Amino acid sequence: MTIVTGKAEARQRLQSGRSGLLREIWEHRADYAYVLPAIAVMLIVIAYPIYYTIELSFFKTPPGLQLRDKTFIGFDNYTTILTSEVFWRVTWNTLIWTLGSTLIAFVLGFATALALHREFVGRGVLRAILIIPWVISAVAASYIWKWIYHSDFGIIGAVLVGLGLADRPPNFIDSVNTVLPSLIVVNIWREFPFAMIMMMAGLQTVPEQLLRAAQVDGASAWQRFWHVTFPHLRNVSTVTILLLAVANFNSFIIPWIMTGGGPSNASHIWITHIYELAFGRQRWGVASAYSVLLFLTLMTLGYFYVRALSGNERQEGSA
Repeated sequence: MTIVTGKAEARQRLQSGRSGLLREIWEHRADYAYVLPAIAVMLIVIAYPIYYTIELSFFKTPPGLQLRDKTFIGFDNYTTILTSEVFWRVTWNTLIWTLGSTLIAFVLGFATALALHREFVGRGVLRAILIIPWVISAVAASYIWKWIYHSDFGIIGAVLVGLGLADRPPNFIDSVNTVLPSLIVVNIWREFPFAMIMMMAGLQTVPEQLLRAAQVDGASAWQRFWHVTFPHLRNVSTVTILLLAVANFNSFIIPWIMTGGGPSNASHIWITHIYELAFGRQRWGVASAYSVLLFLTLMTLGYFYVRALSGNERQEGSA
C-alpha cells in the first residue's frame, strides 16, 4: 500500500511539474519569440550535425558518402574502434597530451602569476611579452616551431652542434620516442599565458588584510600561501584546469600541422585521428563513431566545468 501511494504521489508531482513548466512557457511566449531565430540557427548548425553524426556512426558508408548506399551495421563501428590497437595507442597519446599539457601549463602559469603579482620595475613590459605566445596565431606558431625543431635546419640542433653538445642535430619530431614530448612543449608554450592571466585575476581577489594578519602572527611565506592565498584560488584553479583540459582534448592545429599524426601514429590524438579517418581515408562511419566518443568525453568535462561555475556562484551568493 505504501509503495502504491508513493508511486501515485511521484506521478502527481511529475504531472504538476510538467503543467507548471508548460504554463510558464505559455506565460513567457512573447519572450521566447525573440530568441526563436537564434534557437532555429542553433538547431540547424549544432543540433542537426550532432544528430547526423550519431546516426552515421551506426552505418557503413562508401567513400563517396552516397546516402542511398550506406548500410546499417549497428554497433560494429564502435566494436571496430574498441578492438583496434591503434585506438588504444591514440587514446594513450591523447591522455599524455591532455594531462601533460594541462598540468604543466597550469603550474607554469600559476608560478608566473605569483612572480608577476609583486611590484618591480618592468613588470608591465614582462607581462606583455609573456602573453605573446597565447595571442599569436596557432598556425604561425606551429610552422615556426616546426622550423625550430627541424633536424637539418632547426635552430636548436644548430646551437647544440655549435656548442659541441651533440654530434648531429637531434630528431625532435621525426622520432617516435621524442615527437609527443616535443609537441607538448609547444602546446605548453602556447597555453601557459592563459593560465597566468586567469591566476593573476584570481590573485586580485585575495584579501590583503588576511595576508597582513597572517604575517603579523608569524606565518612564513609558504604558510601564508597555503592557508590564505591558495584557498581563495581553489575555484579559479578548478575552472582554469577544466578549460585547459577541454581545449587540449580538442586541440588539432599544433599536432596536425607539425607532424600530421606521425611518425607511425606516435603523435596522433583523437581529434587528428578522426580527421584522418574522415577526410584522409573517407571512413565516415568509423570517424563518426570516434566523434561520438569524443563528444561524450567533452560533455563529461563540460559537466564538471558547469558544476565548478555553479559552486563559485553559490559561494559568492553565500558570501
